[in-house]
Amino acid sequence: MIPYPRIDPEIFRIGPVSVRWYGMMYVLGFASSYGLVIYQLKKKALAVTKAQIDDIYFYLVLGLLVGARLGYVLFYNLSYYIGHPFEIFVLWHGGMSFHGGAIGTFALGYWAMRRRKVPFLLVADLVTPTIPLGLFFGRMGNFINGELYGRPSHAPWAMIFPGAGNVARHPSQLYEGLLEGLVLFAILWLYKGKKKREGDVFALFLMLYAIFRIFCELFREPDVQVGFLFGFLTMGQLLSLIMLVVGAVLKFFYLPRFGTERTPRRRS
Repeated sequence: MIPYPRIDPEIFRIGPVSVRWYGMMYVLGFASSYGLVIYQLKKKALAVTKAQIDDIYFYLVLGLLVGARLGYVLFYNLSYYIGHPFEIFVLWHGGMSFHGGAIGTFALGYWAMRRRKVPFLLVADLVTPTIPLGLFFGRMGNFINGELYGRPSHAPWAMIFPGAGNVARHPSQLYEGLLEGLVLFAILWLYKGKKKREGDVFALFLMLYAIFRIFCELFREPDVQVGFLFGFLTMGQLLSLIMLVVGAVLKFFYLPRFGTERTPRRRS
């Protein structure tokens, strides 16, 4: 067993205002994603400008935050929030859902791109390779907070998390940070230069994230208020299965019939 490294969730405090590691991880995730998208724009001649990306990113971030919160409310704890509706706005009490954030990002992002007359699949292929870095930072925030810990384990690297009883558990946040974060980022970043048509990277992201999440959920303790669905499936696995189907349909059925060919690189 490895001792859990107790890190103060609060980085520093100025009067009543505190800066916490979890919030900082969101900032790092947004900043790294935006920076890598701008980097790609400088390398390619694409039908989108930095000004358009700046405008679109505002809606992407807004969609992520609103969708992640509402997704948690609807998917993970609806009965509680029906009785305590004002708690929905108390974000510092925790409760964010990746799948809800993905839906919110897609919805507002698609609307913003239509308003800007920017091809959705083009921008989606620019943004999705950068999302895993945000996922990595987010899981590190979960680990520092000691939340979303794993199931009981006798593995040599198991840890006892604060608030989870005197039981050694899988550090599932680290598993997810590695697979859904760093490994997925490496795969998508390498694949983006080999794609055959616009939308291929986006579809591959949906599929691989779903597969990695389903696997990692085998080691993660289900949310206590949800437990197992049908006796064996977690909510995260169920939502990821739906995500996998959507990605597969996009990749193997929609794009080959209607997808555009990939945008050529700038010639030197």
